[in-house]
Amino acid sequence: MIAPSNRLLFWTAAAIVPFAAVAAFTPSAQIIGPAIAALLCFIAVCDAALSARSLTQLEIDAPEIIRLSKNVENTVELEVCSPIRTFKAVRFGLMLPETIQAVSTDLYTEIPQPDRRYRLRWQIRPQECGKYQLPLCGMETASRLGLWKVRRRVPIQAELRVYPNLRRELRSTAALFLNRGDYGGHLWRQVSKGREFEKLREYIPGDTYRDIHWKTTAKRQHPVTKVYQIERTQEVYVIIDSSRLSARRITLPDTDETVTLLERYVTSALMLAMAAESQGDLFGLIEFGSKPHLFLKAARGKTHFDTCRNALYTLLPEGSSPDFNELISFIRTRLRKRALLVFLTSLDDAAEAERFKEHISLLSRHHLTVVNMMRPEGAAPLFSGDPTHSLPELYDRLGGHIAWRRLHELETHLQTSGVQFNLLSNEHLSADLVSQYMSIKQRQLI
Repeated sequence: MIAPSNRLLFWTAAAIVPFAAVAAFTPSAQIIGPAIAALLCFIAVCDAALSARSLTQLEIDAPEIIRLSKNVENTVELEVCSPIRTFKAVRFGLMLPETIQAVSTDLYTEIPQPDRRYRLRWQIRPQECGKYQLPLCGMETASRLGLWKVRRRVPIQAELRVYPNLRRELRSTAALFLNRGDYGGHLWRQVSKGREFEKLREYIPGDTYRDIHWKTTAKRQHPVTKVYQIERTQEVYVIIDSSRLSARRITLPDTDETVTLLERYVTSALMLAMAAESQGDLFGLIEFGSKPHLFLKAARGKTHFDTCRNALYTLLPEGSSPDFNELISFIRTRLRKRALLVFLTSLDDAAEAERFKEHISLLSRHHLTVVNMMRPEGAAPLFSGDPTHSLPELYDRLGGHIAWRRLHELETHLQTSGVQFNLLSNEHLSADLVSQYMSIKQRQLI
């Protein structure tokens, strides 16, 4: 594909327009204009014929998968090689999705030596998480005489994966991860002697009678005590609600950016996965809407974390209501061992909360269940905060009190079923979730 360059347009105007004007007043000059035009056309055609396939010798290599972070300047790197000839200047461009902004869409480079690889780097900034395709790379160079712009599109089929940005959450929760030595803002001391059987030993005065192993005592004819150790490897599952209420948009702290509630839950779930990894626990994932869509068995390690991240970064909210009955039946058939179940859901809808209350007791009998939701905006006791100064503000405060009262009653009901219920703030969502997990670990509740 070729296009006329500015040089061709200039010479066309310089050669044809003056002679056309002279020929209008001088009949003897009428033959000179067509002759010059024919010569210019012949030169342009020859230049186009000699240069039309010049870019076919360029080869471009791109990685199959390019991993990026949301709202962070990332680098997309391609490699170009010309096996035979050199180029003074080649213009390259990428066909980027609308949600990915590039600092500079065009990149100019020189290929001074053949059969060598040169790197092309674009600085881009993704605006939304998800999976995108990078289908084409465009190239443009001047023809031999500079009369044409020779263009070519090369398919590269690279995949762009934009993951959630965890930098803000890492800054707010970094000190909570450390529980070794004298470092970190929070040192977590394990409470109680543990519940996992380690070994048997002879009875020592002062041992409690409940720890005596009576069967072994009868065989050996002297008291034998059971010794327990603190559980080190436990299973932690985060259960993410992707139903219709998770599509609500909220503003990120200290920014003007708005994201869906589901995206906030995904970011917090990844932070909890990192916390579980630092404590030696196994981390698993369950995602549900109208039915369970995702189940990742609890495991640990960098490969498992990458698997969880790849499963979460493309999640989108559904338009349907959650089915808690099917979810709980699914969990009971999949999880036999006692585990910590951390729900990230929305129960400010009265009908959804009622259905959740009916079925959650089936889980809390066997698993340690913790339900978390984002505190609704304005949900607070009536006489908390600053005094009101207008009637509309008073009505807003009454509506917030009713919402808070309904959630407080839900919390009381769930506590009777052995379920912890927490309202988390938008500003400290990840930090509160990690602190909650560390507190449970400290008290050996699992």
